[in-house]
Amino acid sequence: MSFVVGIGGFFILFMDFIFWYITVSIFIIGMVIGSFLNCVIWRCYCGESAAKGRSYCPKCRHPLAWYDLVPVASFVFLKGKCRYCSESISWQYPVVELAMAFVFWAAAAAFTPQILTGYITFLLLAKLIAYWIFLASLTVVLVVDLRWYFIPDGAIISGLAAAGVYNFLNAGGGYPWRFFDAGAVWAAILSAILAASIFLVIFLVSRGKWIGFGDVKFAVLMGLACGFPGILIAMFFANFFGAILGLVLVASGKKKMSSQVPFGPFLVAGTVIAIFFSYHIFNWYISLTF
Repeated sequence: MSFVVGIGGFFILFMDFIFWYITVSIFIIGMVIGSFLNCVIWRCYCGESAAKGRSYCPKCRHPLAWYDLVPVASFVFLKGKCRYCSESISWQYPVVELAMAFVFWAAAAAFTPQILTGYITFLLLAKLIAYWIFLASLTVVLVVDLRWYFIPDGAIISGLAAAGVYNFLNAGGGYPWRFFDAGAVWAAILSAILAASIFLVIFLVSRGKWIGFGDVKFAVLMGLACGFPGILIAMFFANFFGAILGLVLVASGKKKMSSQVPFGPFLVAGTVIAIFFSYHIFNWYISLTF
């Protein structure tokens, strides 16, 4: 009996070890990708390719060594200053790196929890990587639009590709070549058309004063990723947060009614809420109305 109990205890400890090993690995991957995204974000602003050339300091443009690029640790070790010109390093860098670590783990826990227990298959891993690429694209959109008021096309294209792959895999329940659910794919496509159409009308009516055309293109990504009724939830929260912050800024005198406020971060927030919580929100709403 004691032998059986001992084996059971060892198994539990082993499973805990696997969980923490995979969790730490995902956090490291997230921070490394976050470091790369910081490079992508800056080069989107500069109009440069992220795939060419070494990383450099945005202030003095000195090429950075590998030990200057260790996620979070380099920022802490250098005390937030460039090794070569001593200019301050933006807090965006460690924030994005840490945010990607948490978001990557949250995606694994929400959409492929089996991976955290060590059950890893090609299809589960493919779905998770697709979601990671999608979330990385959202991060680029959020930061670039927040800082410089535009949404890069490259981020939308990569997000569309990732969302398309995920929908294809998810529609088949893990075996798209056997049990493909075309209805789920069409729901995502129609949601993308619906969202883009609504945003296009707003863009045309306001002549680009209320939203930019980048927001219209991003609406396609929202619809494809959220599906139905997720797209309704995403658009509701995006507009709700945008309206609340806009009123706060106007009331505090920091903005005027005619001032430009980036809408991309609110679209990202609405999208993230929808993909993580739309099922629970929709069921809660149905329970109130019926």
